[in-house]
Amino acid sequence: MRVQPIAGVRGPAIRALDPWLPGNPGYGRTHQLLSDSERARLAVISSVVRFKKGAEIYREGADADAVFNIISGVVKAYTQSPGNGELIAAFLFSEDLFGLAQEGRYVNSTKAVTPIEVYRIPIAALRGQCLTDANFEFHVIAKLCHELRQAQHHAFVLASKHTVAKLTLFLQMLAQLEFAKGGPVNEIYLPMSRSEIAEYVGASLPAISRAFRTLTTRGVLQVRNRQHVKIIDQRAFEKLANDRQEAPC
Repeated sequence: MRVQPIAGVRGPAIRALDPWLPGNPGYGRTHQLLSDSERARLAVISSVVRFKKGAEIYREGADADAVFNIISGVVKAYTQSPGNGELIAAFLFSEDLFGLAQEGRYVNSTKAVTPIEVYRIPIAALRGQCLTDANFEFHVIAKLCHELRQAQHHAFVLASKHTVAKLTLFLQMLAQLEFAKGGPVNEIYLPMSRSEIAEYVGASLPAISRAFRTLTTRGVLQVRNRQHVKIIDQRAFEKLANDRQEAPC
């Protein structure tokens, strides 16, 4: 882990859909919630920290003394399973916040899926910012609402009956994230491993591999490499994502 001064950096950024702003109820575009002045004030109380791929950021149960805002890279939040595996609760991307705590302790562990760069924001300083700036506090609440919707989406993934539906829902979530940030809706970036996808959707690694083959054989997806896939048949893709009773692959 390396820490450096933040001179010349614009400051933390949080991007989300505003839950109270009317707009497209489907694939909505997210926008930057913080003003330049808010970002500048956060920059004063933040430090920039870098982690290598696979590095632990914090462990479940540790004292929660800071929250983190991702500048670049991907993070996973997880808990340990009884068999010492990982039960992945969320993948986090640039301009996301993480550091969820309960009674002063982190509720899960986090690890760098890719090399990452984050802002580390001390809790005490962040609390002071919220107490003195109601508009900033509102923007943080909007971001938390956005993340709550992602958690609800994860619950739908886990509740799906078969692996093809689980995988399609997961890919749909990533496609929506890409589109919301201005990217094409049919291009999907997969920075996580196949085993991490399996852990997130609640399936075995062989089942995930079969599900990928099923989607490519049906002409729904084109797998360019292990980190990039393209949706070829959008209508079939959406049907699979909306059909929780999809037949097993």
